[in-house]
Amino acid sequence: MCGRMTMTHPNDAMARLFEAAPSNDLPPVPRYNICPTQPVAVVTAGQGGRRLRPMRWGFVPQWYKTPTDGPLLINARAETIAEKPAFRAAVRARRCLVPATGFYEWTKDDAGNRLPWYFVPKDRAPLVFAGIWQDWTKGDQPMTTVAIVTTGASDWMSATHHREPVRLAPTDWARWLGETGEKAAPLMQPAPEGYYDRWRVDARVNSNRAEGAVLVEPRAA
Repeated sequence: MCGRMTMTHPNDAMARLFEAAPSNDLPPVPRYNICPTQPVAVVTAGQGGRRLRPMRWGFVPQWYKTPTDGPLLINARAETIAEKPAFRAAVRARRCLVPATGFYEWTKDDAGNRLPWYFVPKDRAPLVFAGIWQDWTKGDQPMTTVAIVTTGASDWMSATHHREPVRLAPTDWARWLGETGEKAAPLMQPAPEGYYDRWRVDARVNSNRAEGAVLVEPRAA
């Protein structure tokens, strides 16, 4: 799964990278501990071109009466995304790119303590996750929400977690956004072996209130 991530790349650089028009209310960066329900910058495509815009991380289906009317849907499983009532319309018509710098996963030691690990691309290029989005309009303040697509982990990733976010290569961005007319399902695969670096980080990242570059500094495993 993907439940925490970082974003340190400047918003204007991301807008140029994706050839997207940036919104004026993008979340400020750098951010070293992005948590569910917080805003993230997301790339969408439409008749007016690509946009880089903020969305709440945590997909809210239209039938929820409040944002907390059901489970917090931060991830969507690739294996069932086309059939799940919450996601099936979005994966057909509302796919998006979720840029990041890296993300965290956890293991446990023999005493049951949660041990955080940080993952980044080996080349340190921007990491781009496959996402789906949804406008939720039932409340007094409508919101636009997003979930990150996950798939079964590669052999390498499975040493840490049995799931991983779907990472998209630059050559696949247009296809995932629906700009090429090609089917997107084949893109929902684990990252290639050797794509990530991984290291242990301090347990202070376990708190959703922690922030700062110190959170991604390597520590002894």
